[in-house]
Amino acid sequence: MMQLQWVAISTGKISSTSITSHSLICVMAYLSIIHGREKYPRDSAATAGDRKYDVYMGIDVFGRNTFGGGQWKTNVALDLLKKDDVSTAIFAPGWIYETKQQPDFQSAQNRWWALVEKSWDVLRGYPKRLPFYSDFDQGHGYQVSSEGLQVSGDPWNNISCQSFQPMLKYTGDEVQPPVRTSINFKDEPYSGGNCVTVQGSLRQNAIFSEQLFNGGLSMEDGYVHLFYSVNAEANSDLGLSLDFLSRNKENTSILIAEDIAIFSRKKQHRLYSSYVQSDKVEPHAPDNQNWVIYRATVQSSASYTLIGINIVCTLKTSGKINSEADEDESSEEDANRLWPYHASLGHISIRNMDENTQFPSAESWVTEGKYISWSNNSNTSKLLSLKISWKLNTSHQASFMKYNIYVEKLIGDSNAKVSRSFLGVATVEAFYMSDLQVPDEVTSLKFIIQACGRDGSRQGLEECPKLFLVPVE
Repeated sequence: MMQLQWVAISTGKISSTSITSHSLICVMAYLSIIHGREKYPRDSAATAGDRKYDVYMGIDVFGRNTFGGGQWKTNVALDLLKKDDVSTAIFAPGWIYETKQQPDFQSAQNRWWALVEKSWDVLRGYPKRLPFYSDFDQGHGYQVSSEGLQVSGDPWNNISCQSFQPMLKYTGDEVQPPVRTSINFKDEPYSGGNCVTVQGSLRQNAIFSEQLFNGGLSMEDGYVHLFYSVNAEANSDLGLSLDFLSRNKENTSILIAEDIAIFSRKKQHRLYSSYVQSDKVEPHAPDNQNWVIYRATVQSSASYTLIGINIVCTLKTSGKINSEADEDESSEEDANRLWPYHASLGHISIRNMDENTQFPSAESWVTEGKYISWSNNSNTSKLLSLKISWKLNTSHQASFMKYNIYVEKLIGDSNAKVSRSFLGVATVEAFYMSDLQVPDEVTSLKFIIQACGRDGSRQGLEECPKLFLVPVE
């Protein structure tokens, strides 16, 4: 017999009933872990037997009648549940926002979830084979960028846009380190709503490194292309290192940077097995002056697995660099002096050299507008709501990471500059839009659907499928 207990959310009243094992037919059970009932998780796991992971013990972050008190002590209950080997259901993590925890929402959010991570760790669903791509997007921000150019300056939230997240540890409650790696929402990103920024102070001969990703990407015989974008101050240099594990359990690490001599003469250069020089790539958007895109070609082997991707930072040095020079040649004063460092990483893309994303031509798509509704907004504009859908007119199924949606508002004057606006992102082959403002002088609308590959590549806007719409009179 099993004692099933629940708490009414509206009243907080505890109710219970007895259920025999013969009458218990359910997919999962949600129970509450409350003050004075520390044995509940262990007893529930014993009763559930092989289905103990289908028992979800509830934790109220507000701390209402919750073991450990919730709030900043939510991890107390989590530690107990992990020890007793049952699952958990966390209720109302919006406590952070609703109670305006200090110093600000983003810092408090990182601090609270760091408690969860410390207690239960994080399950990371990295791919097992290439391509690998991340622009570190958290699915929200104060602006949106695409390939280094800002396409929207409005705050937004779209959780489906989340990219693979780096393994950055929260350090807000600890002594601040000389150099800190963080998610940056303030500066203009390369892609999405944020980037990874390293800032602080470095010694001239030092190399700072932090792991961004760990996993198990199986490699193939041949070569891979690695692309990454950097926005750095004049004295700051940024590269990447890749950690590999062989079938014989041997580790090797490759440092990738534009100027490998700067890194190879530094104090920790012996940490790397080899060096690969990266070259600047001509940007797709020539107007982009801040972000620099780099490409490197790395030889790969099927006997190795990519287990780590790290950001590597150091200070640039003036004058001619001798890669054979010993670090002791620098004066002790210069070696121990701290210099300011600031650089950002916008994205990482790793792909097999012979596996480039092939985008179907615009003629290969069928686009359609449904549920079209026009309404008057004022004497000078109208409001448009509709659903845009698209699909390939072949038997092949599209397999893209996402679609960027743009609109161009065309007017009768052919000499006028075309105004192109970013509308949003879709992860399926449909996009809903409500109350798009259309000035009366607009004679037609051109919607552009830009496919984005799983390696981070984007189809050129001129080659993308389009939907044309003429405003009603």
